[in-house]
This record gives sequence, C-alpha cells and structure tokens, in this order.
Amino acid sequence: MANTQPDGVRLAHPDRLFIGGEWIAPAAGGTIAIVSPHNEQLAAIVAEAREADMDAAVDAARHAFDAGPWPRMPVAERAAALRRMADHLRARQAELAAAFVAQIGALASFAPVAAAQGTETLAGYADIGEHYEWETRRPSTLPGNLSVLVREPVGVVAAIAPWNMPYSIMIQKIAPALICGCTVIMKPAPETPLEAYLIAEAAAAAGLPPGVLNLVPAHRDAADHLVRHRGVDKISFTGSTVAGRRIASVAGERIARVTLELGGKSPAIVLDDMPAEAAGAILARTITVLSGQVCAMLSRAIVPAHRVDAIAAAIAAEMQRVRIGSPLDPATEMGPIAMRRQLERIEHYVETGKREGARLVTGGGRPAHLATGYYFEPTLFTEVDNQMTIAREEIFGPVLTLIAARDTDHAIEIANDSDYGLNSAVLTNDRDAVYRIGRRLRAGNVGHNGMKADFSLPFGGFKQSGVGREGGVEGLMPYLETKVMQIESEAAA
Repeated sequence: MANTQPDGVRLAHPDRLFIGGEWIAPAAGGTIAIVSPHNEQLAAIVAEAREADMDAAVDAARHAFDAGPWPRMPVAERAAALRRMADHLRARQAELAAAFVAQIGALASFAPVAAAQGTETLAGYADIGEHYEWETRRPSTLPGNLSVLVREPVGVVAAIAPWNMPYSIMIQKIAPALICGCTVIMKPAPETPLEAYLIAEAAAAAGLPPGVLNLVPAHRDAADHLVRHRGVDKISFTGSTVAGRRIASVAGERIARVTLELGGKSPAIVLDDMPAEAAGAILARTITVLSGQVCAMLSRAIVPAHRVDAIAAAIAAEMQRVRIGSPLDPATEMGPIAMRRQLERIEHYVETGKREGARLVTGGGRPAHLATGYYFEPTLFTEVDNQMTIAREEIFGPVLTLIAARDTDHAIEIANDSDYGLNSAVLTNDRDAVYRIGRRLRAGNVGHNGMKADFSLPFGGFKQSGVGREGGVEGLMPYLETKVMQIESEAAA
C-alpha cells in the first residue's frame, strides 16, 4: 500500500490495524481511501478492517478486560496513563489539526482549537476519575448488615465516532471508558480515520496494556459485525438517527448497553426584543459553522410573524458576506462540505424545499468562483411550514429554515413539534425569558443567543436525538455498572 498521508501528518503504520497492542496487517488486505473535499484529490490511504479483524479486536479487548490488569488497576494508575496519552497528543496537535483539515475541509483556523479541546477532555477525565466516588458505604435496612455500593466497569466498549468532529467525539467516548477500567475498540468513520491512528499511537506510547485500546477503521458491513458481536458489552455511537435505530435494535437483541448521540433539527426562538441585525448575525454565522455539519446545529429559526421580512433580510445580508473558500486560507469563513455524497444530499433537500413551496431567499447552489471542491452557499428559506421536509429532516449542511410564529406560546409549540430534541436556543436580551422558555423546550440543551455547548457538562438529547449523555462526571455513568453488596456487620457475625 502506498504511504499516502496529508501534509503535516506522519502516521507510523497507516497500513496496519492496532489490535492487542500490536500493529498488524488487515486480514483481507483492504484499504480505505480518503478524498480531500477541498480539491477532490486523494488525501490519505489507511488499512481497512473486515469481519475477521473485528473478531480479533473483540478477542483482544475481551482478554484485556477479563484477564488483564487494566480493570483491576488503581484508578490513579489509569489516570496517569491517560495523562501520558494527553501529553503525547499535545505534542502532535499540529498533526491532529492537519488531519481534520485534510479529511473534511475544516478551517485551518478552527482545527487547532478543536484538537486542543479534545486532548484536554482526555486529561480532564483523569482528574474526574481521581475524584469520583467509586465506592459508597450506606446503612442497610436489613438488620445487622452494611450496604456497600460500588461502581464497576461495564466491560468491552465499541466506540463508534462520526466524521464531522472525529477527534473530539472519539475522545468523549474513550476517555470515560478508559478511566472507568473498560477496554475499547475504536471504530472511526471511514472518511476520518487519521485522528484515531494518532490516538492509538498515543496509547502505545503511554504504555497501555495490550488490548486495552484497539483500532479498526471499517465500512458499514464490518461495523455491523462489531455491533452484533456478543463479546461487546457496550456500544457508544454518535451519528445519524437512522444508524442509531439500527444499532439500538441490534443491541436490544442481546441487551447490550448503548449510548446514542444522534441527529437534531434544533430550533432557535427569536423574541421581539432581539434586533433583526443581531439575530441575523447570530443565525447566519451559526449555520455556517463547520459548513452546517453539526448535530446540534440551529437549523430552524422561529420568529414573530410580523418580523419575518426584516429578520430574513438581515440573515440573507449576513450570509452573503460569508467568505467561502479554501480551508487553508486564513480569510476563509466557511470551507467545503465534507464529501460528495453529503453535498448531493444537501442539493436534494434544497430542491425538495423549493418543490414543497418554500421560498429560497439566498444561496441554494455552489459558489460561482469555486469550480473544484464540494462547496455550497449558505442558504436561507422562508415561507416554511413546520411540516415541510426541510423543517423536519436533518439536512446537515448550511441550510436555514425560517418559520413564522404568532406568539411565544406558538413558537414553543413549533419548536417542540419535532422528532428530535438535541439542542435549542432563545435569542433575546431577557435572561429570565431564556430560563422560562428553556424549561418548556423538549431539548437536552438550551443556549442563550447562540449554539452553545460546554463539553465538561453532560450533552445529549431528548426523543430521537439519542439515549444517554456524554461529558463531565455524568459521562462516566454509561461506562459503569452498579453493584450493591450486603455485608454482615461484626455484631451480626
């Protein structure tokens, strides 16, 4: 296999999988090609895991959990190992950023920030683990007994990350799993495997015992085999709701544990006191973050009916000021869509919106000055009914729908009339109103004047946006089982 890697990235073994503490050749000899969304050229080639490789990875993780030292190691030693990994990854921040840019066209100005945030999450879980109450002694209602409540690792974890934020999201899965004493199989998206290679190299450098952390980049069939494997105790998945339903169904057959962080169609309610220009700037500059490819994206703007024209004009004017171009250019404010199929998906939704009667105000096509690459303009629709396809389905691109509401109660009704419930926002200068409205929104997160998320706190959604939470102390819970021991006191004995 040709050693094709992006500029600035130096993987030691891109042609190998990391299983059982060793870099091994894939059983079927397959490869995965990554295409740059900026120039449509080959950016990288890595090894492809198939079903036999998944079996080997599960066997390695299973042995490391059942017979290895990691789950039985003092938490301080596991924390020290995570800190060594974080040190290794800090030294390779430039590589992590370069991989992000090359694979999905993330802005070079943003990529280092995203890399640093992911690494500090890893280090942060070392601190959380050292301060967590792993064992609690409580009085028992059984005479002569003492109740001991202990938290134990759930077992072997399949960590499946998406392509839009591959490093941060993978770290959000492996860091709590590892500090809890679980063993992990990393399955990155086939479009973005490079960061997971760097994580595997960090695990090797930090001296994690063999089989504690494994890496198997793969396509859908092999991933499904991993999810079905009876040796996997827990599946942590971030991705589409369609895939999440499939994983939940498969896991349910054998009562495997799952955490699912899925799609969103998140509303931003604009109140009457919010100036049109301010609302327009927030909404236009939010929908273009990572080219709109964010699960928590505020993609439905719900505004007072009498202000639709003014707010639409402000959003459109701001969208037209967004500088679209190469992610490597410091002046660029929005880069390409991550891949051709995603670009085609966005184009399909835009055509659907027009066909169903929504009015295209601005955007809706590829920028005229960019003939190469998967670029798309920031796009605004008005005259949108909340039952239209573009108001109900996750587009995952820079497409904003503007929906009119009669009053605040109607706005909340529209916001909650969705299969999703991941994120939301209230645009206003009235902080009390944010709290009042936020308590009525069926969403896992509420932001004041924008898309806001603190990943040191639990993150996740209601309804079809997922099951469980990731982040902060609460992020440990999906990787733990609770055991209660009733022990007779000395007096009873």
